Amino acid sequence: MSTSTLTAPARPQAPAQRRPRRARWLKKLPTTIIVALLLIVEIYPLVWLLLGSFKTNKEFLEEPVWSLPASFNFDNYVDAWTTGNIAQYATNSILAVFPALFLMLVMGTAAGFALEVMVWKGRNGVLLAFLTGIMVPGQMILLPLFTVYFQTGLTGTLWPLIITYTATGLPLTVFMMATYFRSVPREVFEASTLDGANILRSFFSIGLPMIKNAIFTVALVQFFFIWNDLLIALTFTNSTDLRTIQVGLLNFNGEYGSTNYGPLFAAICINVFGTLVIYLFLNQRVQKGLTAGSVKG
Repeated sequence: MSTSTLTAPARPQAPAQRRPRRARWLKKLPTTIIVALLLIVEIYPLVWLLLGSFKTNKEFLEEPVWSLPASFNFDNYVDAWTTGNIAQYATNSILAVFPALFLMLVMGTAAGFALEVMVWKGRNGVLLAFLTGIMVPGQMILLPLFTVYFQTGLTGTLWPLIITYTATGLPLTVFMMATYFRSVPREVFEASTLDGANILRSFFSIGLPMIKNAIFTVALVQFFFIWNDLLIALTFTNSTDLRTIQVGLLNFNGEYGSTNYGPLFAAICINVFGTLVIYLFLNQRVQKGLTAGSVKG
């Protein structure tokens, strides 16, 4: 004789059990709303910029701001790249920014190593002198520098931009690299010295590999500073052939001085989304570099 087991129906969840879950949801609601608003504030301008790059001048002047483009074609991007000389402006920016960035990192990393790892008399005073350079406003040095560049015959080239970018970015680079070297245990360099390594071997074989993420971080921070510079580039570029991309966007006009909004938005998209891709690609290295100098040992 077989027996059957009867299963009691599941009881509905008591209101007292649902109340804590609802309370937790209500507690998280303000944070969720704030995060959603921040996402809208950050993402909406990029979406608006991207959609505007596909519009024609007629759509900009006659249609509402929030309207979608009539068609999604790349005519504005072609005009910006060719007729608007964005290719030439971007090339000038690359030729001015990357040499300055290389010189800044080489000299800043070497100076940070010398100021933090090496022991010599007067290093604290030298570090203080570099920190003083951070507090000097860049606007104060433009006129003296322009006079020097004019008298030495450097005007009409990209050398004034390379030299000025290197000089203005070096104090912050030295300070940040000294901070990162401070987080490296001193015993590592002492052990290398006992093993017979000279100071150059300790710098290239031990110091640089241990702060490579920090170098990427400093490089990216300084890259955005000098790539987005307008004032220095506008002061020292005296011809159309030497304009950087920021100066080119400032003078992005059509025939008879009229503004072509479609190609202008396309050129801004090329600039903005190009640098955004670089940041997203190096995001993990930047996060590791930012935390590298926060602790010691």
